[in-house]
Amino acid sequence: IGAEDDFKGVVDLIRMQAIFWDEDNMGATYTAEPIPVDMQDECQEWHEKMVEVVAGADDNLTDEYLENGVLSVDAIYKGLRSLTLAGQVVPVLCGSAFKNKGVQAMLDAIVRYMPSPLDIPAITGVRNDADETADERHASDEEPFAALAFKVATDPFVGTLTFFRVYSGVLKTGDVVFNSIKGKRERIGRIMQMHANSRDEVQEVRAGDIAAAVGLKDVTTGETLSALDAVITLERMDFPEPVISVAVEPRSQADQEKMGVALDKLAQEDPSFRIHTDQESGQVIISGMGELHLEIIVDRMQREFKVGCNVGAPQVAYRETIRSVTEVEGKFIRQTGGKGQYGHVWLRLEPLPEGAGYEFENAVVGGAVPGEFIPSVDKGVQEQMSGGVLAGYPLVDMKVTLYDGSFHDVDSNEMAFRIAAVMAVRDGVMKADAVLLEPMMKVEVVTPEEYMGDVMGDLTRRRGIVQG
Repeated sequence: IGAEDDFKGVVDLIRMQAIFWDEDNMGATYTAEPIPVDMQDECQEWHEKMVEVVAGADDNLTDEYLENGVLSVDAIYKGLRSLTLAGQVVPVLCGSAFKNKGVQAMLDAIVRYMPSPLDIPAITGVRNDADETADERHASDEEPFAALAFKVATDPFVGTLTFFRVYSGVLKTGDVVFNSIKGKRERIGRIMQMHANSRDEVQEVRAGDIAAAVGLKDVTTGETLSALDAVITLERMDFPEPVISVAVEPRSQADQEKMGVALDKLAQEDPSFRIHTDQESGQVIISGMGELHLEIIVDRMQREFKVGCNVGAPQVAYRETIRSVTEVEGKFIRQTGGKGQYGHVWLRLEPLPEGAGYEFENAVVGGAVPGEFIPSVDKGVQEQMSGGVLAGYPLVDMKVTLYDGSFHDVDSNEMAFRIAAVMAVRDGVMKADAVLLEPMMKVEVVTPEEYMGDVMGDLTRRRGIVQG
């Protein structure tokens, strides 16, 4: 009834009543009224279509419908339930989560039409043995305890809350259970029965209950908790890889310490959220399933953990390389009154094919550079390559050949030859037509034909090369 800003209520096609929710208390109460006159014909048409489908659910309903031409409300409920359990129909309800309209009707429908644990097959899993033998747990208090942790939340008053659903058996406070995924024991302290805005402490939970355990040390989303003498692993949750990343940085030194704690707690709650530190840029990168996902993460950091942070795009991981061959001398001489420093090398720098990496060759003949100093030259070259020359990005795809040099009997040492190699690479790269490399990605795009032109134009604007 109504749409968008004018949405007022819904029509219950089973009872044939219009339901209006009270906006003053955000949908907490509702009233049932006659269907508006201008909607009665359409509602009657859809009511009859629904009754015809429900009448085919079983023979008794068919007989009642043929005899009376209508079905009672209870008969429609019964027929819809059996069709839903058989997977032949999916009940659809209308509502608005923003205004809390339709919530009560949806909860009633869940109770009326959805299967109870007794209406569906027992949950299956695998035992904790070498063959991972298949096993199952029936929804019974008499079966061994088995539960699945489906959510981890951080509560400012009680700490970490692990929400779990009990599939079989009984769990009491003080019991010890086994985490079959991590292979660890967990002692159950307090158990909370959670409600929307409150929680009650309980002493035990039974098959079918949903509760939260306080302070479990090493349980994450998707892990199975089971009895010590009947270990089982229920369904494993596979979480997709993140699709988008942003860089975050604290606004102050005080925020720096809090941000690490906040990100760790948020990652513990949400397995699809990942954190890592980029080794090249030093940035903290957070990754998730979409822009909205990461926006909510950042908002929670600021709201719940009081962490001030700035968000931006991750820095581009450029690389450097050379385009031509060059020969360069590196000489490091220091005289400080006592024993000095002396290192002298001649290096040949050559570009390698893309993706070849780094190659070092020792072509020294006649002992111009003693063998014990060769590794120091290699180390100095790699040190300078890791820090780059043009813009501080790593050098890649380059061959370095040490072909000549000289040494001093007293003053030469490993440090001197390492520094000489660093100086040679720094000078040589600038002479060898150094360039900056941008990262390239191979992307496959699937799009409907009518959007082909727009997508091609978008790729071209971003310097994409369409290959097929």
